Amino acid sequence: MIAIPAAGRSPAEIMADLTARKVGDRDWRRGRLAVYFYWLDEELERVQQEAYLAFWTENNLGQRAYPSLKTIEDEVVGMALSLLGGGAGAGGTFTSGGSESIFLAMMAARNKARAQRGITRPNIVLPNSAHLTFDRAAEALGIEVRRVPIGADLRAVVEAMAARMDADTVALVGSAPNYPFGTFDPIEQLAELAMARGAWMHVDACVGGFLAPYVRRLGHNVPAFELSVPGVTSLSADIHKHGMAPKGASLLLVADAADREWHKFESRAWQRGPYAAYTTQGTRPGGAVAAAWAAMNHLGDDGYLRCARLIMEAKAIMTAGIGAIPGLAILEPSDLCIFVWRATDPALDVGKVAAALDAEGWLVGRQQEPDGIHLHLNPIHREVAQDYVEAVARAVDAARGGHGARIGANEGTY
Repeated sequence: MIAIPAAGRSPAEIMADLTARKVGDRDWRRGRLAVYFYWLDEELERVQQEAYLAFWTENNLGQRAYPSLKTIEDEVVGMALSLLGGGAGAGGTFTSGGSESIFLAMMAARNKARAQRGITRPNIVLPNSAHLTFDRAAEALGIEVRRVPIGADLRAVVEAMAARMDADTVALVGSAPNYPFGTFDPIEQLAELAMARGAWMHVDACVGGFLAPYVRRLGHNVPAFELSVPGVTSLSADIHKHGMAPKGASLLLVADAADREWHKFESRAWQRGPYAAYTTQGTRPGGAVAAAWAAMNHLGDDGYLRCARLIMEAKAIMTAGIGAIPGLAILEPSDLCIFVWRATDPALDVGKVAAALDAEGWLVGRQQEPDGIHLHLNPIHREVAQDYVEAVARAVDAARGGHGARIGANEGTY
């Protein structure tokens, strides 16, 4: 048990302590992490930090006290709706992350179906590549989850999902893209099915929302997934992923702003008076909203297009280089910034390859099915793309040579 210090410590002591504690952390600025961070450059980092500090103590629950936060939040939602196919009647909610955005979407689907269709034993149907946060939300909301195997093309199979639906299905889910493989589900066909069955259609674009439109502008084939697709009810998009904002910033967007009411909590069941919230949070950090607004305004369309170009260039270098290493192959297809590579040589132990990469300081994301290495790229990876390919080649040589978990002179460093 640790007690609060009897005497306060100086700011210098506190910062020195915190800095010392980070010594063992991975250095994300060097681009050696495939997960957990999204970074472009120090200029954007400073913009984020200064904007956050400008609203570091304001509570976004109290927008009557801080009307500036309402205007900032409205502008963030408006810019996202403009990017992601929202029409004149669309709306959105600023949330703490993709998990909350998805929770609110499933809550709204359940509540709407209960009120309008009398459903008391709701279920949702989704491909088994969909994020597990849907299962977490469903567990909390009392919703049955029906996961359906994906096809050989690593995408949802519309006919199979239709077969799992029944009169109690409140929502269908598709990803744009999914996290395990980086592939887009057939959103247009799923939305058509949802509309025909009277179900809520949610698109999980937490990864792709702020990247896919720009990758499409670069000439890549990105299928339609936005709110403008007929039948799409809601879409989640993380600003703290490829929107390049700091953590704590996501959006739940709805094609019809009236559908926000289905995830609203409102009560007068205490002495204080009415309480209402559209999120699962009460107190909400104003700094997160301000920093997201600042990132979007600082980057602009040109900046986001630059980020997309860097990511796709990094992917091209990595996939070509890794695919040329004997015994390795890129899992196909992958549509955006996520891809998986694996061993095609049965004698090559991917676990040993991963351990060798880790010893050089590359934080490895392991893929369970198929056994492989998972990468989620962001702009900084363009600077290290070729370095990564060369590291993979060394790791394969080490694994084949039986060197186990360590290779080279960089053992244990990064």
